[in-house]
Amino acid sequence: MIIGIGLWVSRGKGKSSEDYFLASKSLPWWAIGASLIAANISAEQFIGMSGSGFAIGLAIASYEWMAAITLLIVGKYFLPIFIEKKLYTIPQFVEVRYGRNLKTILAVFWVCLFIFVNLTSVLYLGATALDTILGVGDGSIFMYAIFGLALFAAAYSLYGGLSAVAWTDVVQVILLIVGGLITTYMALTHISDDGGIISGLVKVYNEVPEKFSMVLEKGKVITPDGKDAWWDLPGLAVLIGGMWVANLYYWGFNQYIIQRTLAAKSLKESQKGIMLAGFIKLLIPLIVVIPGIVAYVMNMDPSGQITQSHADPSFFSKTGRIINDNASPWLIKEFVPSGLKGLVVAALAAAIVSSVASMLNSTATIFTMDIYKPYFQKKPSEKGLVRVGRISAFLALVIAIILAPQLASLGQVFQYIQEYTGIVSPGILAVFMLGLFWKKTTNNAAIWGILASIPIAFYFKVGPNGWSESLFFLNLPFMHQMMITWILVMLIMVVLSYIEGKGKDYDKAIIIKKSLFKTDPVFNIGGFIICLILVMLYALFW
Repeated sequence: MIIGIGLWVSRGKGKSSEDYFLASKSLPWWAIGASLIAANISAEQFIGMSGSGFAIGLAIASYEWMAAITLLIVGKYFLPIFIEKKLYTIPQFVEVRYGRNLKTILAVFWVCLFIFVNLTSVLYLGATALDTILGVGDGSIFMYAIFGLALFAAAYSLYGGLSAVAWTDVVQVILLIVGGLITTYMALTHISDDGGIISGLVKVYNEVPEKFSMVLEKGKVITPDGKDAWWDLPGLAVLIGGMWVANLYYWGFNQYIIQRTLAAKSLKESQKGIMLAGFIKLLIPLIVVIPGIVAYVMNMDPSGQITQSHADPSFFSKTGRIINDNASPWLIKEFVPSGLKGLVVAALAAAIVSSVASMLNSTATIFTMDIYKPYFQKKPSEKGLVRVGRISAFLALVIAIILAPQLASLGQVFQYIQEYTGIVSPGILAVFMLGLFWKKTTNNAAIWGILASIPIAFYFKVGPNGWSESLFFLNLPFMHQMMITWILVMLIMVVLSYIEGKGKDYDKAIIIKKSLFKTDPVFNIGGFIICLILVMLYALFW
């Protein structure tokens, strides 16, 4: 059905680059909101975040709940500028604000990130989950699952472009929410004494109250493999620190997310779509994090630990390593009955495929519009651009299929995605934030800032552990590393801009009028309600 919808809505499309890459700028608000969530929620949430819920607890939900506020910021302050500039891609903004050479650097950056981190991790997690649910968890259908998911995504997205991706996302987001709620319902009714959802949730809370802490202190939560969870989510940094670097980069300047908003009928439609996505974000932890905590309670021994004598064997690798990411697949396999299990697996497949399709389309968009068109296209041809987009998406998928099995050695794949995205996100965020809101930022300062961000980030990640961490800022949680990297890159860019520009505004500076940021009452009221709900949630689970 999904393939049929994708091909039907994209019939007659694909004749021009605007058709293929921006869905003819015709998307309504509800399609944008659904597509944002479908592009975002994938195996990394269904499986990876559920695994982090198993290991850490509800604190990992900050990625979802803080994203709701981030979406409001993007809708009010970033999106009006992007739409006014009539952009196809995020790198195009870099060219408008800075110059062509920096745009090319970032375009190559993003294409590599999408292929080597995002696409590979989503295919790996999805195939692992299907192998556990449909097979016996021994890898017997792992490669079949990778090929199946990849072909499913390719079947409609390569032909139909963003139209096919966005409209099928509406169906898929309904599937993933319903399927996720079924898993949560089954898990809670099985753990409760009377078969009730609320009593099940109360029992889980009473068994492991520390896993319902949103702001972690050192030593409060120890993961099953013996790691202090504070290193993944270091206290207040999730509210006022590095989490903002990750979220602002992801939701504001990430092509495969922001591309949907650029395809809206109007700015107001786009902002309403973002608000809808913000409300759905509040619900996501119930679907993906709570099942992980339930799986932990079901498998822990009387001392509250995960041991081979008490836990299901599927939670341990051949070497004895604990597989946190098996939480959600195990629940589905063990407790969701036949029939409903089919619906849940369909929801999981929908979540994976929608993200793969989104990443393929955005990889193709950036490669075609920001690398191929300016450097290799000698004769302007809209059909030629669409053809190159399809070929580049196909090649990206082939590379991801080859690399995905190599991720098998990792523990929490969700954390892997965050940490390796965190190497590039502080520099990119610095370039965009200063480019948007500080007129003196120069092109050369931005280039040096983005180039300096990589060695700075790697210094924190792989620096000599024998050095004094108080002097050299080593052995810090990666959220602190992101925040410090972002601040250092901003300082480098400010100093270089002053030296080069001698305090004058850069000639490509964005001229911003206050009227650009006016939003209608619907967006304002919706934003206030989201903020109020978040204050209540954090007050309840602090």
